[in-house]
Amino acid sequence: MASSDRLAGPPPPPAPPPLPPIPTRPAIRVPSASESYPPFSAPLLPPTDAQLERWLRRLGAFLAASGLSASTRMEVAFAASVLAVVGVALPAAAVALSPCHDDGVVCDDYEVELFEEFVMVSQAAAATVAVACVSRKMAMYGLRKFLFVDPELGMRIRFQKEYATRIEDFFRTLLWWILPCFAVKVTREIFRFSHMLHESTWRACIVFFASIISWMYLTTIVLSSSMLFNLVCNLQVIHFDDYGKVLEQDADPLVYMKEHLQLRHNLSKISHRFRMFLLLLFLSVTASQFAILYKTTAYKGPINFTNGGDIAVSSVVQVVGLVVCLHGAAKISHRAQNIVAIASRWHALATCPTDSTYGSTPNGSTHLATFPSQMFLRDYSESDLESLEGGSVNGGSHNSAQLTSYLSSYHKRESLVLYLLTNPGGITLYGWTVDRTFLNTILTVELTLVLFVLSQTIVSPASTSFSSYMSFR
Repeated sequence: MASSDRLAGPPPPPAPPPLPPIPTRPAIRVPSASESYPPFSAPLLPPTDAQLERWLRRLGAFLAASGLSASTRMEVAFAASVLAVVGVALPAAAVALSPCHDDGVVCDDYEVELFEEFVMVSQAAAATVAVACVSRKMAMYGLRKFLFVDPELGMRIRFQKEYATRIEDFFRTLLWWILPCFAVKVTREIFRFSHMLHESTWRACIVFFASIISWMYLTTIVLSSSMLFNLVCNLQVIHFDDYGKVLEQDADPLVYMKEHLQLRHNLSKISHRFRMFLLLLFLSVTASQFAILYKTTAYKGPINFTNGGDIAVSSVVQVVGLVVCLHGAAKISHRAQNIVAIASRWHALATCPTDSTYGSTPNGSTHLATFPSQMFLRDYSESDLESLEGGSVNGGSHNSAQLTSYLSSYHKRESLVLYLLTNPGGITLYGWTVDRTFLNTILTVELTLVLFVLSQTIVSPASTSFSSYMSFR
């Protein structure tokens, strides 16, 4: 019996455990026609992104209404037509329909025709430069890429709130500059209207409304274009301030260099896009202001608020527009140049830590390379020296690797500082960096021209009168 059991072989293996039941998917209930779906309340965009989109739409609508964002040929033709009619035809009609334009009418106390013509030409020239230069670049790049807030150009999510704040400041600053000038302009036109009312009522009304409408349109264009450039520079200031904070961290210098290359590339694009606008605006404002200065100082009649107030208002608007552009360019240039000081401080703090755990010794390249102080300042005994000689084979490789790693980090930081020192960046105008030195040069040139004009209009006639008086005596 036992032999038969051995011939039968081992018993069969136990049966596998039963598989767990497959969970059945609940049946999808199709709502009936009488049932309604719950409303979808989740926002499609984050609040900051929605706020930025809202301000960008407002800015785009404002620039389109001003004629600064004409992209198609139809829009360009419409913007040029509006500029020709409102910016040139209306003030020309106001000058032509003025009672002072008639022969035999003397009204130098409240209007000088020569001053009105100079103001009309200077305002139209500045507005033409703004529309021609800004609208062309806006058509090429679009609003987002024009402002460098496009995601493809490195826009970061954490900067969207700052972007929206700067765009809001654009409208606030524009309003603060326009309202005082508008109040002075309306006051001057009311004084002139009261004098013209005795000559011709309908002419006085036409001149009043034509002057106000054309001035408001041209002033809005000039200040909007200047503050748009200032807005582009202020948006880049956000990135440079963030880059200065990033430098305080302990990261790879290669990361810092790549980030600075991107920032410097953006500044190069801004300089290329606005260089013609800045140059033409500077030339037009300078030429118009010195022409007006020459005519007003050479004028022999009385000059008061009524006949010369328009010159003062237009001069303030044009000078403010130019100063806003130069201020924005100088601000971003100084931010870019300040990065060198921040990087040098970061390199010094990383090289010379304050915990006194490192010592320094001059290396062969005449620079101070720092090494761990325990490698030099420890006092070894004879037994320690013998143990060091015996263990140099095992520990020498570790010390060499640590020293090589430290020297590599030091030279990377030094290379980054030298790169930032030789490539500071900033807004350039055909090779000239717009910074304090450039502004001092402009101030010197402007002051020289002012003194030259005054010498031709005030000093020379005064000296001639004095010589005539002495010869008569």
